[in-house]
Amino acid sequence: MVIPWTQPSERPDRDRLSETAGLVEALGCNLAFLRSENVRNPSASHLLSGGILARLAEDIASAGCTMCVVDAALTPVQQRNLERALNCKVIDRTGLILEIFGLRARTKEGKLQVELARLSYERSRLVRTWTHLERQRGGGGFLGGPGETQLESDRRMLDRQLESLKAELEEVRRTRGLQRSGRRDAGFPVIALVGYTNAGKSTLFNRLTGANVFARDMPFATLDPTIRRFDLPGMGDAALVDTVGFISDLPTHLIDSFRATLEETLEADLLVHVRDRSNEADEERKRDVLQVLTHLQKESGAPLPPIIEAWNKVDLLPADIQDTLRMSARADLGETPAVVTSALTGEGLDELLELIVQSIREELQAYVVRLAPSDGAARAWLHEHGSVLEETFLADGDVQLRVGLSDKYRGRFQHSFEAIELRPQT
Repeated sequence: MVIPWTQPSERPDRDRLSETAGLVEALGCNLAFLRSENVRNPSASHLLSGGILARLAEDIASAGCTMCVVDAALTPVQQRNLERALNCKVIDRTGLILEIFGLRARTKEGKLQVELARLSYERSRLVRTWTHLERQRGGGGFLGGPGETQLESDRRMLDRQLESLKAELEEVRRTRGLQRSGRRDAGFPVIALVGYTNAGKSTLFNRLTGANVFARDMPFATLDPTIRRFDLPGMGDAALVDTVGFISDLPTHLIDSFRATLEETLEADLLVHVRDRSNEADEERKRDVLQVLTHLQKESGAPLPPIIEAWNKVDLLPADIQDTLRMSARADLGETPAVVTSALTGEGLDELLELIVQSIREELQAYVVRLAPSDGAARAWLHEHGSVLEETFLADGDVQLRVGLSDKYRGRFQHSFEAIELRPQT
């Protein structure tokens, strides 16, 4: 494993080294050695050159390595030339993440998304290597140009596969849209967990829902999204979504390939950003997550849902730092409301549920509605799908409710109970 860097500011810190090693181990490989190399003058043909390349070839041969991972973006030519010089398979950061995704995908949807990302990656890396398979020149003399090259044939074949996969994923998107529509009709608030990979989202998901989603201390332990119903205090049933984790330098085509999955985050009523506060690079990871969310928001044109934060893994921190974080969260010093949690021990989960309920209710518009004794179905509907803020029984037997409703639930109420007037509270 090699991490090249060119400027002093780009030198990888301990967290980057640890993350890269974790990616290799998540692939199921034994890491022989890991080091960063200062590449002052990157080679267009190999990226690495001179003594760096020679020393790397010697170390790979002596360690008996069968694969070299370069934690950078390699051009197709650089990758091919490095494989020849090092006499082993060479992959870059994107290739490494794709290999992990291929191992983690379990559902048909996940496998389709991984295959689309892989083919998009491979198409960009076609190089002119199989010239002996090209068709012969047509016609005679110098005016007879070459026939179709093998490169063009391979590219056309990949394009056909990509179109087929995109059509299948479009059907997945349609199905997911129908499922979301069903959840909306059922009146469930939808809460999505987002965050950097290995921040503890799946463990938190299991704690809140009682599910048994695969959770492991490794990057991308969860790839396929999972949705479970759980109980929100005072609001009843809600849907919780566990999504794939983000990572720094995540290529755009990987985000695009997983759009059908990531759209669950944009359709949610609330995002819970799970942060690993025990990690020294937590602030940088927060920026990486927000960058991906912003990219999704721009691509879809839909506004981002409200965001709250779960400051997770505090059980790994010293007691004094834990106390400081709790004081900061209670004082609401940041731009985003936060709760200190430990998904492993269960600390802070009640406070997190309270913050989720509070955040959802803050998005509600207050209405006043008067119901007759015969309007029991409407009253029950408002208690189930809205937030009843006040209930007053009148002398004539009617009941007046002050209730908070989101726009979508207001529309459904008026559709179901056309004769009952909802008056916005002034």
